[in-house]
Amino acid sequence: MEYGFLSLVPPLAAILFALLTRQIYIALFGGILLGEWIMADFSFFTALNAALERLIAVFAEAWVVKVIFFAFLVGAIIVLITVSGGVAGFIDVVSRRFAGVQSRRGALLLAYFTGIAMFVESSITALVSGTVAKPLTDRCLVPREKLAYVCDSVSAPVCSMIPFNAWGALLLGLITAQITAGVISGQAIDILAQAVMLNFYAIAALLTVLVIIWTGKDFGPMKRAEIRAKEQGKLLRDGARPVMDESMMGLDAAQGVRPDIWNMILPLAVLIIMVPMGLLITGEGDMLKGSGSTAIFWAVLGSVVFSGVFFRIKGVMQLDDFISHVNRGSSAMFPVVAILIFAFAIGALTGDMKTGEYLAHVAQGIVSPHLVAVIVFVMAGIIAFSTGTSWGTFSIMMPIAIHMAVGLDAHIPLVVAAVISGGVFGDHCSVISDTTIVSSMASGCDHIDHVNTQLPYALLSGAIAALLFVVFGWIL
Repeated sequence: MEYGFLSLVPPLAAILFALLTRQIYIALFGGILLGEWIMADFSFFTALNAALERLIAVFAEAWVVKVIFFAFLVGAIIVLITVSGGVAGFIDVVSRRFAGVQSRRGALLLAYFTGIAMFVESSITALVSGTVAKPLTDRCLVPREKLAYVCDSVSAPVCSMIPFNAWGALLLGLITAQITAGVISGQAIDILAQAVMLNFYAIAALLTVLVIIWTGKDFGPMKRAEIRAKEQGKLLRDGARPVMDESMMGLDAAQGVRPDIWNMILPLAVLIIMVPMGLLITGEGDMLKGSGSTAIFWAVLGSVVFSGVFFRIKGVMQLDDFISHVNRGSSAMFPVVAILIFAFAIGALTGDMKTGEYLAHVAQGIVSPHLVAVIVFVMAGIIAFSTGTSWGTFSIMMPIAIHMAVGLDAHIPLVVAAVISGGVFGDHCSVISDTTIVSSMASGCDHIDHVNTQLPYALLSGAIAALLFVVFGWIL
């Protein structure tokens, strides 16, 4: 059955509900329910039952279950490397090794490269880089706004560029859903790998902050903050309210555990190494033919098992403690898993209603295939800015964008990259974004001051990304 304009109702409703409620779960379920209501000839109870059944049906696919387990176990790894003293050991080693840093550039570069090294989760990236560098940046009279900008500009961008984390689980799942539905063909991990190389906002943001640090050339509100810190010795403006939160203590090792950097490095090394190994094994020697969902599932499972054996041999934790930490870390990832389930369901719904095909049909003759990527980038940016969530934006935009790309014969990895870039861009600019708030907290900065000083740089990176999406839209 053709639903025409009505096929746009579920994703548009999800966007509207997200803007009104700031709750991505309610928004996604509301979109699913409305879609089922339309498909059920406007029978509410039939639609409600169909919506719930659609959520349950998500688990029928083996790859979905693997991706969900991946997300849960990533949470376990984060907790394990934290309570074992791995993160604290990393902070301790870096802080001691660079304790003699006397220059503003050196202190900010420490925050920058520390953030890149901590790619497992965006909030931890911001927290660790801020915790490590703040004593040095304060000593060098770097305004807190500048440190917050560095922490924020590394966190989400680097997590979207190195997807051995929950970001990777979500993105692989969303892409795999479109492959399973027959919308596109190929391997999800191959498409994501290509998209990462075309993730222009993340690349622009990482390069922009590096140039700003190296040259010391600031503009806009940040320049005024720099002048204040240099001339008046004030790290914060008068009347500023630094963001503080007890959750910063979550980086500490468990009581009685000695910080040890190897308790972080080795589990992460196992995680990274096992992904290509899994692809080789499942692809029978050809990585491009391997199963991405199976490879990442093996990788996180292998990392968790290794951590349990390694920490037990070292006497860091008993078996009961290990199981308790795995349960705690997995439980903390429930919000991510919930988004995954709702995202897969609404993606399947829009596929059944042929939303993307309808958009592609409408856009034919109006929108050039070369401009699809930049349009998707702007749309995703607006949604993420308004809702404060890049993951919710990915969930809503990925199925629509891929359908549009197929219908208009646009470059699939480029359009996928546009969704990722737009989500990170809007989230980076948003005052209600969790990573923006955590960056303010980690640096001890007034939150509104952080948003105001960062915005011009984020808009610059966004403009660069938009231009590159236009250029590559014509090239690819």
